[in-house]
Amino acid sequence: MAGRLLHPAIDGGVKKGNPSFSGGTLVCKCSDRPVKVRIGTNVAHNHACGCTKCWKPEGAAFSVVAVVPHGQVSVLENGDKLKVVDPSALIQRHACTVCGVHLYGPVEREHAFQGLDFIHPERFEEDGWAEPGFAAFVSSVIEGGVDPSEMDDIRARLKGLGLEPYDCLNPPLMDALATWAAKKSGALKS
Repeated sequence: MAGRLLHPAIDGGVKKGNPSFSGGTLVCKCSDRPVKVRIGTNVAHNHACGCTKCWKPEGAAFSVVAVVPHGQVSVLENGDKLKVVDPSALIQRHACTVCGVHLYGPVEREHAFQGLDFIHPERFEEDGWAEPGFAAFVSSVIEGGVDPSEMDDIRARLKGLGLEPYDCLNPPLMDALATWAAKKSGALKS
């Protein structure tokens, strides 16, 4: 691997997921009383994310994050160790208070993503989850301490991995956000 660590799940190549993956168990990094969260479905919109809010493995510039329907998330073990990182944030990221891993983050207030939970699929005990398909908020890695001079290399590496880099979300998700806002304002009829 040349250059900065992007994320352990993508640096060696993006591993194709299994379309029939039906969920599994996310586990924090604790060796004592790890938090376990059951996800009852495959993930959607999986991507590398450069924002400064998502949990990232040590040394990684990006997180790998996806969404699942809220009803497919249930805490199995040691939920007493979970705490919301930032109660004012749109995504209510529930993190282990000991190791810091974010296990799930529901969107509960009125928003196009309401009813979805953001998760970090590399924390699954099982293999086969849908692979990342793009990179979002790429420029935001600068806010996390990446030197701007590294950005051309980072974008080239992401493209080489098949992860189109965006400085927002990918076009289908941006269209979904705009459609939701247009329907809410009345500019589009339901």
